[in-house]
Amino acid sequence: MTEKLNIVIPMAGFGTRLRPHTWSKPKPLVSAAGKAVLGHVLDSLQSAPNAEHAEITFILGYLGAQVEGFMAREYPQTKTHYVYQQELLGQSHAIAQAREFITGPTLILFVDTLVDADYAFLADEEADAVIWVKEVDDPRRFGVVELGADGWVNGLIEKPDSLDNNLAIVGIYYFKRGEDLMQAIDEQIAGKLQTKNEYFLADAIGLMIKQGLKLRAKEVDLWLDAGLPESVLESNRTLLGRGYDNPEQHPAGNVIHSPVFIHPDAKVTDSEIGPHVTIAAGAVIASSTLMDAVIESGAEIHNSKLSDSIVGERAKVSEYSGSLNIGDDSEVSGA
Repeated sequence: MTEKLNIVIPMAGFGTRLRPHTWSKPKPLVSAAGKAVLGHVLDSLQSAPNAEHAEITFILGYLGAQVEGFMAREYPQTKTHYVYQQELLGQSHAIAQAREFITGPTLILFVDTLVDADYAFLADEEADAVIWVKEVDDPRRFGVVELGADGWVNGLIEKPDSLDNNLAIVGIYYFKRGEDLMQAIDEQIAGKLQTKNEYFLADAIGLMIKQGLKLRAKEVDLWLDAGLPESVLESNRTLLGRGYDNPEQHPAGNVIHSPVFIHPDAKVTDSEIGPHVTIAAGAVIASSTLMDAVIESGAEIHNSKLSDSIVGERAKVSEYSGSLNIGDDSEVSGA
């Protein structure tokens, strides 16, 4: 691949499955293993061909300005474009908002999930398109690919009734020619080809396959959901166990059970932390026990024992024992 790679990240939805956190921030800005989910996704893109020249287009909606601020603060060297989807009419409709940036090699990523992906192979990819998949035991909850006898993808099936096709679609797609995708999306929308009253990308890809698209399935080893509170905690556990902990920053005077990520700007005293805990910058943890938890920036926890918990930014918890899932600026006291 010698052409510039265009990366499109649709994220205009409300993230209702991850409330209360998404009342005050877009879903991909929720943290796991010391970094926003979006940060993990962006860092994985460094393996893509000509990554330093890639351009990223974000399709934004509710609270989208926070994503613009995040990119300016955390990834200031990245060339970015921002478009807004005013009506939530589905994935294809969202992508259509970015049509002026969808030409040539195009990578589309939905950031509900984290995958262990290496994109270097795209430099020599011969297929017209690639769709990333993960083998699952029960595919009936997912969209899946159907492979033909020749090994090419010959169809996409949403929530199949049988277990015959068990390669679930993880939400990453590559097209050698983004303009071909846009042509299919225009045809889809003009023909009102919808599923459940939305324009799904799978239907546009189905049109392309009928027109001769050579689509290859690429399997991934790791696929983590980040769309539900319990799956954020699972992602946090997995990432910490894969090297995202920082033992060199663990403050003295506490009992630490690794893997744990504690930001150097957090203050932790007289506490037992871990395993599988992330504590963000500016958080204050005093005389508390935490395990399996994500504590966002500026949160304060005093004299509490928490497990299986997500505590939002600047939230305050005191004298509480149990599990919590509270959003930004909340207060909980068990006293």
